[in-house]
Amino acid sequence: MTITVERPTLTAPRTLISPDLFDRLTARIRVDHPERADIAEQIMEQALAFLAACSTRPDARLAPSELVDIGWHTFILYTREYAEFSQRTAGRFIHHRPEDPGRPSTGSTAAATVAVMRDLGLPVIADLWAHPADCTGSGTGKCSQCHQGCTDSPTK
Repeated sequence: MTITVERPTLTAPRTLISPDLFDRLTARIRVDHPERADIAEQIMEQALAFLAACSTRPDARLAPSELVDIGWHTFILYTREYAEFSQRTAGRFIHHRPEDPGRPSTGSTAAATVAVMRDLGLPVIADLWAHPADCTGSGTGKCSQCHQGCTDSPTK
């Protein structure tokens, strides 16, 4: 079986999904995060840029910021579309890996992710990358993409 991977469009990550899906995702952000309604499109654009970087650098253990993670979480809710997107752009499912309290950190940082995104030519909205994401609920944790190391990650 041959898997065709559509490498992300680095300058316009928004084009990685249909305009209809983009509108649905930003509408969901506006409803679920009304305090962020005015930047819902920016959040989703940066989440797509982040996921494009994850697709291109699967072993980098990239991590979103707090605001970008809102877009990632929103996209994951649309499981069918998210799975299709992951397969098409990365050739695999892009797992969301929260770090558990009291466990060793992966060392992922939003700042390191921004550096990779810039290196790849992806657009970066600096204001959306100011705070690290908390995926543990403890206020201290982070989350990252997972390729190697997850229970169902491929070995290569």
